This record gives sequence, C-alpha cells and structure tokens, in this order.
Amino acid sequence: MDEKERNKRYNTYVEAKIAKTHAWPSLFNAFWVGGLICTLGQVFNDLILYIFPNVSTQSAWAYTLIILIFLASFLTGIGVFDKIGAFAGAGTIVPITGFSNSITSPAIEFKNEGIIFGMCAKMFIIAGPVIVSGTVASMIVGLIYLIF
Repeated sequence: MDEKERNKRYNTYVEAKIAKTHAWPSLFNAFWVGGLICTLGQVFNDLILYIFPNVSTQSAWAYTLIILIFLASFLTGIGVFDKIGAFAGAGTIVPITGFSNSITSPAIEFKNEGIIFGMCAKMFIIAGPVIVSGTVASMIVGLIYLIF
C-alpha cells in the first residue's frame, strides 16, 4: 500500500470516529445559557442594591461576582457545572463562572495528592497562564499610560 492510499484510509477512519457537532444548536445553547448567567448576575446585583441601599454600586458588583464565583465553584464541586458546560459550551466559559470552574476543577482533581502538592500547586494549572498574561499585559499598558 502506498503512502497516499494509507493517508486516505486513515482520514476516512478519523472522519468516522470524530463526533459530529451541530453548529447552530451549539451556538444557540451557548447564547442563551451565557445570557442566563449574565441575567442571574444582574438579578443578584439588583437584589443586593435593593436589600442594602447604602451599598455602593461598585461594592454591589463585587459582591455579585463573589456570589457567581461561589456558585460556579459549588456546582463544579458537586459535578453539575460540567454537565452545564457540556451542554452550553462557551456560554459557561466566557462569564466569570468559567474562570471559577477552571480553578476549582484541578483543585478537586488533585486533592488526593495533598493540600500543598495537590490542591495548591495544581489549582492554577489551567487558569495560571491566563492570570500571568493578564497581569503582564496590564503592567505594559500601565507603563505606556504612565509614559504618555
């Protein structure tokens, strides 16, 4: 068998094994679940401002983010967030809930290795590069702003 025939047979095999995705239903699910998460955040923010009228708007948003991060971590811990993520895809990754999930998942996965070498060392294995890139980018923008 020559190389072209082998490659053709391999490509046919791979195409048969790859899971077929349906773009429009996936996009729709990501859109409405992401929108639902953002709406939930707005509801939490409005409730905080309604229940505690002396809280500033900026503080209310901080509390809202804390609530959303906690809920995403809790749902990750009990195994529900992964099911929501499989259904909605990027709809759960883009809001802050996806960031919370990316930190909580490795912590749960490596908890058997101990607190220091498991949870603490591996917690930022996925989100770490994002944090470092964001910090470096903000420092560069800050320096540019300072100079100009």
